[in-house]
Amino acid sequence: MTADGLRSLQAPLKAQYRDHPDTALVSLHAEGRVGENVTCKIETGKARVEAGLHPATGGDGSSACSADIATRTLVGCAGVTLSAIATALSIPLRDATIEPRAISIFRHTRCIQRCTRWF
Repeated sequence: MTADGLRSLQAPLKAQYRDHPDTALVSLHAEGRVGENVTCKIETGKARVEAGLHPATGGDGSSACSADIATRTLVGCAGVTLSAIATALSIPLRDATIEPRAISIFRHTRCIQRCTRWF
């Protein structure tokens, strides 16, 4: 997509949000159904994802961990935002990698130790 293509795609939305600010408020919705073996089936609108226990909490690794899903969501948001801004400013992206790091202390999720400050 070109900068002009992105601008013309977004121009009607920009005008709408300026003239009717309340239309810029979008309510997001998610739904999950609790499944067998400590899982939750989540409908994403594009695919179904089954979230389950991380191996560090007893999971077998066959289901997506909710923390992994959240981290990947950040990657998607950051990647799309970076790409949109680069396109709008006509900055060519030859290669870009978004790689967030997350730390989970699974001791606390298992009630082995009271939460303590670690930072």
